[in-house]
Amino acid sequence: MAQTSAGILLHRNGPAGREVFLVHPGGPFWAKKDEAGWSIPKGLITPGEAPEAAARREFAEEVGAVPPGPLTLIGELKLSGSKRLIAYALEGDFDPAALVSNRFEMEWPPRSGRKQTFPEVDRAQWFTLIEAQTRLHLGQRPLIGLFTARLATPPASSDPT
Repeated sequence: MAQTSAGILLHRNGPAGREVFLVHPGGPFWAKKDEAGWSIPKGLITPGEAPEAAARREFAEEVGAVPPGPLTLIGELKLSGSKRLIAYALEGDFDPAALVSNRFEMEWPPRSGRKQTFPEVDRAQWFTLIEAQTRLHLGQRPLIGLFTARLATPPASSDPT
């Protein structure tokens, strides 16, 4: 069965124009990976959970807090294998220095029998849209185009005239 994740692309108007907030995965496998090593805060949707609720929960778990405001659906991506990502945009701000991530445990070094804990996210940063194109995981890079298209599309009016 396909795994589906939900995540939030936090964005703001920064000094160089529109910026997006990305997180870098923690742990030894990602320690030296920068280009194509960043992600939006995201995670698996649990059975019976609404995608929007999962996106907010995962953002809070990985970052420490979720800025208030409405989520706007950006779209759905097919990632590696049969994984899917439902992405939402949220306009807001967050200080990367305030990052507080949950932790996970794994055997490290491999086959050592020793368990170590690592933060799920080891750092966060604001990037311009152009910078984000090279920092995001390859499968998530289409989010920038979908997000830009969403910004360019005016919201639908409920006024019939």
